[in-house]
Amino acid sequence: MSTPIWRVSDEKKSGLALTQFFAQYGLSSFEDAMEWSLREPNEFWRAVWNTTGIVGVPGEPAVRFPSESIVETEFFPHALLNIVDTFLQPRDNATADAIVYVSETGERHSITWSQLHTDVNRATHALHQYGVQAGDRVAAWMPNRPETIVLYLATQALGAIFTSTSSDFGVQGVIDRFSQTTPRVLLAADEYSYGGKSFSCRDRLQEIIEALPSLEHVIYVETSSSQEKPLPLTKSWNEFLASGSEVPFERPRFPFNHPGLILYSSGTTGMPKCIVHKAAGVLLTHLKEQQLHCDVHPGDTVFYFTTCGWMMWNWLTSALASGATIVLFDGNPAYPNLNTLFDLCEREDITLFGTSAKFIDSCRKAELSPSSTHRFPALRTICSTGSPLNAAGFEWVYEYFAPQAHLASISGGTDLCGCFVGGDPTRPVYAGEIQGAMLGMDVSVFNDIGEELLTGTGELVCRNAFPSMPNGFWGDTTGEKYHNTYFSRFENTWTHGDFASRTTHDGFVIHGRSDATLNVGGVRMGTAEIYSQVETFAEIIESVAVAQEWDDDTRIVLFLRMANNTQCTPELEQALRLRLRQFISPRHVPALIIPVSDIPRTRSGKISELAVTDIVNGRPVRNTEALANPECLKEFTIPT
Repeated sequence: MSTPIWRVSDEKKSGLALTQFFAQYGLSSFEDAMEWSLREPNEFWRAVWNTTGIVGVPGEPAVRFPSESIVETEFFPHALLNIVDTFLQPRDNATADAIVYVSETGERHSITWSQLHTDVNRATHALHQYGVQAGDRVAAWMPNRPETIVLYLATQALGAIFTSTSSDFGVQGVIDRFSQTTPRVLLAADEYSYGGKSFSCRDRLQEIIEALPSLEHVIYVETSSSQEKPLPLTKSWNEFLASGSEVPFERPRFPFNHPGLILYSSGTTGMPKCIVHKAAGVLLTHLKEQQLHCDVHPGDTVFYFTTCGWMMWNWLTSALASGATIVLFDGNPAYPNLNTLFDLCEREDITLFGTSAKFIDSCRKAELSPSSTHRFPALRTICSTGSPLNAAGFEWVYEYFAPQAHLASISGGTDLCGCFVGGDPTRPVYAGEIQGAMLGMDVSVFNDIGEELLTGTGELVCRNAFPSMPNGFWGDTTGEKYHNTYFSRFENTWTHGDFASRTTHDGFVIHGRSDATLNVGGVRMGTAEIYSQVETFAEIIESVAVAQEWDDDTRIVLFLRMANNTQCTPELEQALRLRLRQFISPRHVPALIIPVSDIPRTRSGKISELAVTDIVNGRPVRNTEALANPECLKEFTIPT
């Protein structure tokens, strides 16, 4: 699309945090800022530290280059800080809400800034009394509730390492993760709700406790009124907090590269990788993204639909460090209907609304028009992530949801707990495009031999170091697995595993995972190209395309999840094949089109192309515990 779908007004542009950042450092535009951030990384990252309000001693330099290897690059090598000092720095609005919790049933309660200070202080003392020290692991298997955030901040205050997953994970999924990272403390809830149903966690928790010999203490959040006998090692959340002192805890300071959290790969290719992240590096990255790229200010209200098992939970939590109120939603975003999150957005005066491309597409196909049924006067920014947002999704947002808002399609991942590419509120938005690379990130697209592509599709890469680059993988003492995952394909360059292309507006389009790339007759194709055409059919809710080994080559098999009361008729198949042939190429036409009742997804909501690929090629699916709905896999078995 050559015409912008949105452009910021001059009046609003002058008030943007990014515009003020430009003025403070003598920059004329985003392009000027990007060039400066890559040419003078020491000056840029020092400016980000100062602008975003990080509390601590930064030291000099901001960036040190011991060698030409980007893996050895050091950020703030002489810094000393405790990231909780930034989260809980004194603010003028101590009685205002810091955290708002809303369940799918409408239950709502909030924690003020003053109460958050008190709860974190008590929880820090309580963990300290448990003997938790810097480097120990504290885990949570929780719904999206405020207690998880309180424990996260208390863990960070001690310099311990926090790791979490959501309550909908099965026993084996939890054990696969936490058995590797050996936490001493576990936070868990008695139950969670989804889609109007309650699911007890008690029996599963018993199994998890028995399978994790490292556990010394289990903190139990009671959300129901049942009076069941306590499990071994458990203490209620209220008892845990009450055991902590009210005396202000003197928080120690740590180096910038001190580990603070462990996130997990989706686990669709084996045991989940345990990715060790710097507490300070992740916070600095998030504040840059939120304040500069998403225009988050103190007093804003930030919402992102997420669970505790997805990196966007960490991203949302970091908004507290900007002085913003965060809104936690727990449950099914479509329960009792797709207006639930729009009701939330209106009621809580949300300023940043974070969601997924899948949710936007569901609303578009349901022909919702929130702008006609709701009012969103506070809403300035909409973020979309999880999968590529197509042009139709952009158009729906601006026509039917929030024509005044900046729509930032963002893409990154658990690997960096942040974004490589995303929004820029100072520049126009074009339908179907991510606006550009994030400041300080030398993002490009490479072909198979490592040459930069200005046109065409290739591998998304990053050619420089960044503060949230992981310390490594837990247990990978030699660093071999870490190197092989990100740096083995192109020398001294991070390869992210996404297929991408550049646009004429200096933007990016993500075409899906490169490790799920279709290769038919020697021609590599991204699955997102197929999905973009399939999504034009109202009869189809979603699809997954994979390559099946066939007759010494491969063929494309396309699985369709149909809308209610619709059938995959021969006429529909013919129309779909014709559209793929006309709008992409004959090579993109599937050999088989098969309707299924559901499509497998990881617990963070991403379609698992790898699981389907294994099934259709007669291979065992690796780690079904990483899938939210593994029961649907039986529908994908076809002759080989």
